[in-house]
Amino acid sequence: QVQHVESGGGLVQAGGSLRLSCTASGRTFSSYGMGWFRQAPGKEREFVATINWSGDTTYCPDSLKGRFTISRDNAKNTVYLQMNSLKPEDTAVYYCARGMSSGLGLSLTWYKYWGQGTQVTVSS
Repeated sequence: QVQHVESGGGLVQAGGSLRLSCTASGRTFSSYGMGWFRQAPGKEREFVATINWSGDTTYCPDSLKGRFTISRDNAKNTVYLQMNSLKPEDTAVYYCARGMSSGLGLSLTWYKYWGQGTQVTVSS
């Protein structure tokens, strides 16, 4: 059973930065694409970013591009989400998950093995 543990969340003022980490168990991390999602209270889980198996291809929606960057270190079984210029509307629980194959995925249903989430709160 693959497990993911997210960390790095916390309380930050608007305009600040955080780097989230997600470390996976097992030996197959480097074979799969990974993704970050977020869920604010009362809202559906929302796609944030995705990265392929090697880390050389990423995708982030235009609404977050320029502020959020996804990366990975396969030697450490870890995927990261660097978040800059944070806004109060970025407040949510952030989740990482492993994709079904080695590429990119934008759909929530393409992912399995979700982490427990890490809370990010941005104060105004």
